Amino acid sequence: MPEDKRSPAADRLIGWGPGHPVGEDEVVGCLASGELVIEGRLPWSSNLTFLVEVVLHEPAAGEGGDVPLFAVYKPARGERPLWDFPPNLYRREVAAYALSEALGWRLVPPTVERADGPLGPGSLQLFVEADYSQHYFTLLEDPATHGQLKRMCAFDIAANNADRKGGHVLAGPGQHLWGVDHGVCFHDEPKLRTVIWDFAGEPVPETLLADLCELATSIPAVLARYLTGPECSALVQRIVELADDGRFPAPTGERPYPWPLV
Repeated sequence: MPEDKRSPAADRLIGWGPGHPVGEDEVVGCLASGELVIEGRLPWSSNLTFLVEVVLHEPAAGEGGDVPLFAVYKPARGERPLWDFPPNLYRREVAAYALSEALGWRLVPPTVERADGPLGPGSLQLFVEADYSQHYFTLLEDPATHGQLKRMCAFDIAANNADRKGGHVLAGPGQHLWGVDHGVCFHDEPKLRTVIWDFAGEPVPETLLADLCELATSIPAVLARYLTGPECSALVQRIVELADDGRFPAPTGERPYPWPLV
């Protein structure tokens, strides 16, 4: 079966985590320069999405390179056209990582743009170790996660995330929460659709507002590279409105929730 049709073998689904030979500081460089080999298609994605092995030819690969490094590859040619978003949604995946890093929140796994992917230009996101039996709704039951979930909620409001499903919240080792699937973010029109409404009306933590307001004073060049001028302006405006209100918003509009929820 062609590699763009088959699913990756279950025993090859090894996510990056603490103790991996490639350290966190080295991951972005490895994603940007490693050779990419398609392992198989991730069939639950709406667009064509692939698990790829990042083949390293550097010492960072570790002794013998016996622990592989995997990433999620989203090529532009596999995207389904959307009437309300321009093509090259994969660039918004990279922009979401840039926003997460600029805020210092470490919410989005390392993500880079690759022009030389096996199926052409696309995004490459580190495939992280996670407990895939958990999602937003199960994590919400543990009050210890609420601080991280509020941070993700604030991130989604700023990014104007139009598709935060419960399954897009991953629990990594030590209950570190990752957010994935950000291809439909950053529109300059209001499009927030999310499952994270449980904190509506609660005050946004001051530390989160401080980080957001600092970013809004000067959009980083790396983020502006992937967004249009109107999208950058709308990002700043959403942050200003959130800071002025000081509370997490309640659901509004005809479609405040994504579907399916998980």
